[in-house]
Amino acid sequence: MTGMNSLKGKTRLIFAGAVAALVVLTFGIMLKGVYLSLRDGAGAAKTEGAGKQAAGVSPAVSLAPSPAAASAPQSLPDANAVAAAFRVKRILKIDSPLRHGDYHWDDKDVPAGPVVVTVDLKAQTLSVFRAGYEIGAAVILYGATDKPSPLGVFPVQRKIADYHSRTYDNAPMPFTLWLTNDGVAIHGSDVEWGRATHGCIGVPTPFAKKLFAAVQPGDPVIITDGKMMQVN
Repeated sequence: MTGMNSLKGKTRLIFAGAVAALVVLTFGIMLKGVYLSLRDGAGAAKTEGAGKQAAGVSPAVSLAPSPAAASAPQSLPDANAVAAAFRVKRILKIDSPLRHGDYHWDDKDVPAGPVVVTVDLKAQTLSVFRAGYEIGAAVILYGATDKPSPLGVFPVQRKIADYHSRTYDNAPMPFTLWLTNDGVAIHGSDVEWGRATHGCIGVPTPFAKKLFAAVQPGDPVIITDGKMMQVN
């Protein structure tokens, strides 16, 4: 099935570079580093909001709950499997700009295979890859300055479709994918310009539903700020 929210605005967020430069993986015996870059040139540039959420003055905190303490990156269970998943075969063709609240999903004719989720806080975008094919991309919310989203590799711990925060006034967290033991998750949110989270990654709720169906416990989520990251 193919799903697309409204595609409007002046600029577009997309989490990818040229296919060859999308992800550089350096492997020895262990996974050493992951580099995630933005598409440039003929691709889309950053949006007007990119990089400003964290830099702006006192971003409004949304009801995307879960406190984010300094969560240490977690070891990948199988580095070779992740490397195979990142042999990128296709990135989504999105010709129109994406604004906050927009997303794109296209898994038509994509074979079964390993799923990897990548999050770039600097670009404010999340991408989903299956069997090397990018099947989803969305603009995100992330942690406010005082409650930043953690960087690292986080295998999905568990999934809860209908969850409400125990910390923040019973706030809804639909289609939650738990990443850490201290409350950081990916979940459905009202993704609007100027809002931030308490450390979670917020995505549009319709996108969160698709992501929830595509991801299983153990699938890796790689969160970076657009720079080289060392993973032990």
